[in-house]
Amino acid sequence: MNAAKRRIAVLASGRGSNLQALLDAIADGRLDADIVGVFSDKPAAPVLQRVPDALRWSRDARSYADKADYERELGDALAACAPDWIVCAGYMRILGDALVERFRGRMLNIHPSLLPKYRGLKTHARALEAGDAEHGASVHFVTPELDAGAVIAQARIPVLPGDDPESLARRVLEREHPLLVAVLQWAVSGRLNERGTTVAVDGHTLFTPLHLDCAGRLAPPGTE
Repeated sequence: MNAAKRRIAVLASGRGSNLQALLDAIADGRLDADIVGVFSDKPAAPVLQRVPDALRWSRDARSYADKADYERELGDALAACAPDWIVCAGYMRILGDALVERFRGRMLNIHPSLLPKYRGLKTHARALEAGDAEHGASVHFVTPELDAGAVIAQARIPVLPGDDPESLARRVLEREHPLLVAVLQWAVSGRLNERGTTVAVDGHTLFTPLHLDCAGRLAPPGTE
């Protein structure tokens, strides 16, 4: 690993397709960073197979009598790998206040909705039930309140006639991958900071989330 590169830790519970998007971007030179650890609450999660043993950390969160004990151990393991950024990419546990505050300002989450709509679970079904014309994904800073941190960027897709939650989820996931890579490109280059309840980009407050354009780049809303 190149010590000069920014260090990224990933929290995940499932297959790890967003992690793979980051690994691919690093491998082909689009993301100047290193993955320094992958952390999971599920020891059998497929995501862990995407990195070498030395980068894997997993504990069955359900085996802990106290959530705080699990998160203290997780927090110590995260701190030990000295990440510049921590990415929650399909991590299916609500993080406790103490863990969030320990890494506040450098913890990001990718969420499958156009926040502030549809915090939490079943976002695709909820978008369909509401009759939304568009749906998408958001990357935001993690705060103690679930999915309530300042939104950095979003990717939007149209809701098509005949969509069901599964088809909508597949198309959102296709946009999640370039969205997460694009946000991390800005993050590792020092362009992003949390500023209270807002995002600062290049030192200036961002009042509306950036959007992912058709070329996979981040741009202000209303631009191409």
